[in-house]
Amino acid sequence: MPDFLDRPGLPRLAYAYRPGAGPTLVFLPGYGSDMTGSKAVALDAWAEVEGRAMLRLDYRGCGASEGVFGDATLDDWRDDALDAIDHFTQGPLILVGSSMGGWLMLLIALERRERVVGLVGIAAAPDFTEWGYDATQRATLDAAGLIVSEHPDYDTPEVTTRTFWESGQANLLLDGEIPIDCPVRLLHGLEDKDVPPSIAFRLGRALRSADVQTILVKGGEHRLSRPADLGLLLTMVGALIESL
Repeated sequence: MPDFLDRPGLPRLAYAYRPGAGPTLVFLPGYGSDMTGSKAVALDAWAEVEGRAMLRLDYRGCGASEGVFGDATLDDWRDDALDAIDHFTQGPLILVGSSMGGWLMLLIALERRERVVGLVGIAAAPDFTEWGYDATQRATLDAAGLIVSEHPDYDTPEVTTRTFWESGQANLLLDGEIPIDCPVRLLHGLEDKDVPPSIAFRLGRALRSADVQTILVKGGEHRLSRPADLGLLLTMVGALIESL
């Protein structure tokens, strides 16, 4: 059973915190995912072996956390992560964001610039409300307030609400300079059908940091959860820590 962070007036958040040497690794799941995914679990196992501090969490309405998924916005999930980070961690942070979690890691880094010393994006998907929905889907969102779509990687339909989409549109980053200066590592599959590899290039150009490295994985799909993909992720995180 997970542990829970109680927050007066807000849904309880499921979390797993592992004390250890810093900087603390914080894993940020993707849209509709949680802290039990293969990448989060692999990174946590690596942190245990290496004696590294690590925090995982489920956003409100996701995984074991309280709340209703469809009621949450991008701002809500950013604030959930900030609450857990501020409650459990001290000192330097390395944020590891998967898909939508890669968008959240940027928003969190902008809020905690003095603490974040590194970012690792896995198929990072900033601004996906802008480039991820076609005109028909946007019209449905406007008229019906939500869209429901089947996804080949998930057993249940994927739901997007108008309020979530609007919160995403209020947090767009890629068309201007992103004032983040810490080292950034981006891992992206060339066969990613959910987040085009071109997003990794746009993100690399938008970041103000002079230390941005992008690794493209031939044959890699969106999840990047094959054993070789996970091994590459762990190597990337370890090398980033050693470089600080």
